[in-house]
Amino acid sequence: MSNVKKYDLEDRTAKFGENIIEFAKEIPKTTITIPLISQLVKAGTSVGANYCEADCAESKKDFEHKLSICKKESKESIDICISNRNKLNWFHETPWDPSTA
Repeated sequence: MSNVKKYDLEDRTAKFGENIIEFAKEIPKTTITIPLISQLVKAGTSVGANYCEADCAESKKDFEHKLSICKKESKESIDICISNRNKLNWFHETPWDPSTA
């Protein structure tokens, strides 16, 4: 039997944060986009950190609470992108499918 995890959330959440950073580097910097970029990077990179916290939870309730923070932060990242797609100027070239993030 293979020891490879099919859905390694630690790796996937880390990759999500890396993708957010790479994406943020490509956004044109304006007075409108700078605070959006900052919040996007904070929310997007916190997903992996919060998942690591959840993985080390002291109880089931603690785990569920910390995992719910991951869910909120990832949703916030996606919501920032979708609700500000015109300001962030990236939907114009390639449509983004949040299910691939």
